[in-house]
Amino acid sequence: MPERKPPRRPPRKPQSARDPRAQQRSGPPLRGTPPAKQARAEPSPGTWIYGRHAALAAAANPRRRVLRMLAQGESAPLLAAASDRSGVARPAVEIVDRPVLSAFLPEGAVHQGLAVAVTPLSAPALDDLLAHHAPPAEALVVVLDQASDPRNVGAVLRSAAAFAAAAVVVQDRHAPIESGVLAKAASGALETVPMVRVVNIARALRALAAADFLCLGLDSAAERPITAQALPKRIALVIGAEGAGLRRLTKECCERLACIPIAPAVESLNVSVAAAIALFAVRSQEGSAAASENPA
Repeated sequence: MPERKPPRRPPRKPQSARDPRAQQRSGPPLRGTPPAKQARAEPSPGTWIYGRHAALAAAANPRRRVLRMLAQGESAPLLAAASDRSGVARPAVEIVDRPVLSAFLPEGAVHQGLAVAVTPLSAPALDDLLAHHAPPAEALVVVLDQASDPRNVGAVLRSAAAFAAAAVVVQDRHAPIESGVLAKAASGALETVPMVRVVNIARALRALAAADFLCLGLDSAAERPITAQALPKRIALVIGAEGAGLRRLTKECCERLACIPIAPAVESLNVSVAAAIALFAVRSQEGSAAASENPA
């Protein structure tokens, strides 16, 4: 008796996007905007600035060109309000879920539910800075000699904002580009403290000196601490990279040198920490001088 073959099964039909079983496997649509309008993590022009303070400050800055604004649902009103404060036409805030927002940014970026795509700010020229802060007006400027780490430079900008410095001057080819990392470390100060990029630090120091700035360099080998210096009202505080310190020519262009006293077991301070201490020392001396001139 011949062997009977099993009946052939009809081929399975491919499941379409409308098949509810296919939708179930791919997961529910993302919350936030309707699925058709949900942002996709596609390459966007410009630089992404993220984090609560950095993103809100960028959105509120009328000098900043904003290309795109993303927010998790609960953060969207904050970003919209900051954009309104700029008085400049901005793209609408796109409401997205956390995974979508994270996909636009570097891995591990702490965005706190906010991100904006922007173009870099126009860096002011040193001549413009000097014209805006002409003598005899009080002015405090920070000059960084080859500080290249974006987190350090961002932290210096934050300290400069805290102590009302007029600007931070950097050497263009040795300074970090404007980035989300730098902006996050600056915590909004990138939008308020001008970052002046120069070709030559020594030449910039000579220009500052010609404009009646005292160029005061931080040097661990200096004999006098910064707290023991009698300082004028116009100061360019010059700080070198951690470890290397000030370069020889930079040091020669400083009218004075000062140190920050630290324990012998510690070789040097991080550049952003040194900047914060020195800025506090300068402003504290101004407060003491004002108190002595106007006793109670």
